[in-house]
Amino acid sequence: MTLDELRHTAAHVLAYAVQDLFPEAKPTIGPSIDSGFYYDFERAEPFTADDLSKLEKRMHEIVKRDYEMTGRRVERSEALDRYRDNPFKVELARDIPEGEPITLYTIGEFTDLCRGGHAKSTGEIGAVKLMSVAGAYWRGDEHNPMLQRIYGTAFPTQQELDDYLAFLEEAAKRDHRKLGPELDLYSVEEEAGGGLVFWHPKGTLVRSIVENFIREGLAERGYQPVITPHVVHEKLYETSGHLENFAHGMFGPIEVEGQRFRLKPMNCPGHILIYKGQAHSYRDLPIRYSEFGTVYRFERSGTLHGLTRVRGFTQDDAHLFCTTEQLQGEFEQTLDEALRLMKAFDFDDFEYFLSTREHRGPTDDIAEAAIRNALESRNLPYSLDEGGGAFYGPKLDINLHDAIGRKWQLGTVQVDFILPERFELKYRGSDGNDHRPVMIHRALAGSMERFFGVLIEHFGGNFPAWLAPAQAVIAPISEHQLDYAHEVAAKLRAAGFRIDVDESNEKLGYKIRHWKTQKVPFILVVGKAEAADGTVNVNERGNEAKRTVPIDAFAAELREIVDARR
Repeated sequence: MTLDELRHTAAHVLAYAVQDLFPEAKPTIGPSIDSGFYYDFERAEPFTADDLSKLEKRMHEIVKRDYEMTGRRVERSEALDRYRDNPFKVELARDIPEGEPITLYTIGEFTDLCRGGHAKSTGEIGAVKLMSVAGAYWRGDEHNPMLQRIYGTAFPTQQELDDYLAFLEEAAKRDHRKLGPELDLYSVEEEAGGGLVFWHPKGTLVRSIVENFIREGLAERGYQPVITPHVVHEKLYETSGHLENFAHGMFGPIEVEGQRFRLKPMNCPGHILIYKGQAHSYRDLPIRYSEFGTVYRFERSGTLHGLTRVRGFTQDDAHLFCTTEQLQGEFEQTLDEALRLMKAFDFDDFEYFLSTREHRGPTDDIAEAAIRNALESRNLPYSLDEGGGAFYGPKLDINLHDAIGRKWQLGTVQVDFILPERFELKYRGSDGNDHRPVMIHRALAGSMERFFGVLIEHFGGNFPAWLAPAQAVIAPISEHQLDYAHEVAAKLRAAGFRIDVDESNEKLGYKIRHWKTQKVPFILVVGKAEAADGTVNVNERGNEAKRTVPIDAFAAELREIVDARR
């Protein structure tokens, strides 16, 4: 029995329990999912937390009874007759294609229309817990009735469930939607519209550190910075094919003097126009353009999620124009850049996916070979994602695991023979003839918003000293040491560090507690003795031991930590 089968069975047990306790509720559909399972119900009254407790208790009873899961194949007419009072099940039964089996599965006194994939009996469910209730449209269509979705999870053993709940508790502590406002990093102002991020001074500072690190790598690799407009004529996306293939993800047209413009959903067409504006020789290639380009994509309000699913975001975008012969080397170096970025921010567990195009073209073999050879040249294992590529070419997706094991999709590198053809790009070859360049699209952090959200959760808000908005705060014991605190701060700032001074009239204990909640790496307490000796009392985050050291000694220690990016 697989975990998927166990959780699918748990969804049936939930529907059984709802049928027993709330017979007026109509069950609709209930699959297993990565985190557990859910089941959608139509019911006039909303399910409450107390209802979930009752349902969970009834589920435990059903599990303990160890009902056998039995299934049988039926004719469509029997299924339609059985569920004649449930329009949702009737719709499901009618939609099953001719020739495919229609099956009913039974546990105890509950029978459900289902294609199968279950445990042999309910007793094989070792532990189950209901988690929450949410609204969900029937079949995900906002024009359909709103249902109530009950989420739950199940495991073979109670220990596995307990471990999972502990994981969720830790994840909740790290939630960037909670820590972002608490640490005054960013906000999403509903008055301005959902999915639009306002970067506060501290968050902007951290973001600029990340961007500068990326820019260092771009400069070392010979990328040329460019900036393209946020709004361009719609015909640009007709040429690129985005209007045909990606219109659902774009904001609507903006009418200007009888012409239609669009907020740009991606930066590549703009970079293409810059390339196209000049004549190029093979001696010029590869040409590498980079831009921290802000783009805008339409996301439904129900899908927006903090920094990781937004409507306006900035990509660390770059596009390379090269010859077919240069493609392999350029892709390998781009992969090296991606690994440099991720490892610098303390990520070391990756998954790689070679995503192919759904509709293959004559150049896909060349593009896929470049990606495959780059991975194999670095001895990196990878999986194949059939049909997951962009409409203009296959791509490499880099997923990483954070400090508590969650998977995030961030970096992507794509090989593109299509857009150079659509825009009729060319370069003069060594043979004196015109040739078509190849494009590489790469966004290694993905977007600054998503990357920043992942960083917050990866570090739990405890940014390492080299990345923290304030690397140290000076906390005078009383107002009599305030001048000395500013003197210490001035010395450390002159050494290139980001330093705050606590000028409040609060007691020292309150100051320390406050700055600990702000997750500052170092709190430097200064009192009479420190002012007299030219020292600071160091309170290091995560270290209960206190120590008093000269200012210069602390500066040297902090410099070593920052330079090593520890």
